[in-house]
Amino acid sequence: MTFSAKPTHNNSTQSNSTQSNSTQSNPQQIECLNQRRGRIISNTGGWFPGKGVFSHGYNMLEELVGEKTYFQILILNATGKLVDKPLADWIEAIYGCLSWPDPRIWCNQIGALAGTVRTSVVAATTIGALAADSRSYGPYTLLDGVNFIQSAFKQHQQGMSAVEIVAEITDANRGKPYIVGYIRPIAKGDERLETMERVGKKLGFSEGKHVTLAYEIEKVLMEKFDEGMNINGYMSAFLSDQGFTAEEVYRMYAVMVASGVTACYVDTFNQPANSFLPLRCDDLDYQGAAARAVPL
Repeated sequence: MTFSAKPTHNNSTQSNSTQSNSTQSNPQQIECLNQRRGRIISNTGGWFPGKGVFSHGYNMLEELVGEKTYFQILILNATGKLVDKPLADWIEAIYGCLSWPDPRIWCNQIGALAGTVRTSVVAATTIGALAADSRSYGPYTLLDGVNFIQSAFKQHQQGMSAVEIVAEITDANRGKPYIVGYIRPIAKGDERLETMERVGKKLGFSEGKHVTLAYEIEKVLMEKFDEGMNINGYMSAFLSDQGFTAEEVYRMYAVMVASGVTACYVDTFNQPANSFLPLRCDDLDYQGAAARAVPL
């Protein structure tokens, strides 16, 4: 779909000189830009007054709104795939496992701080969601989680056992089982797995090949390191069994912490202003230069 706009012109010598240099250095790129000049090209969809709003070939107001759930539409927009309702319900359910209203959680603290200084709920929620896009936790870790279990599954198909897969990783990390999707820094185990297993059975899902391997890897880790699988490992394996790529999973869960951030914002917004986690000067462990007189 193409949307046209009247192009703007810049007649400055510097602009023309820059364009000339760029053309000489990369004419193919300039040709591509010229073809798109003043036009917005969308491969996803758009709104056509009098005709409808479209997403990946579906008429949203006729085929999606009221006919499909919000999470079916969310997944469609993120991946281009219109999945069946049971799978969308599973993906929705796990959102509830990933967004807790606990202000001690890093991204939720941002929401709580935003509430105590009276920002808008939109600012609080979006900033908190952005803070969760971390290599340590949050949606970004799903890239590594999915890539790991899919790579491990390929190795397993080629004859490697779960023991050998774990050994290869621990040998590369000086005996440490650093695997995204396994081990939990604060607590042993992950109570959310049992809940999502129950949800999966209720929705009619059976254990797939990636999930089976994920549990075999967990068994090895439990025996050797007393560490188990966490929710990242489980959902990475489950969604791999459903045919999603790592990038698709990352996109589907881009705002997975948003609800918990909003809850923490509302909590502190309804309390006295500037009262969340106040500190006195003597609460700080200052280790800098000693107090000294300031010359007049």
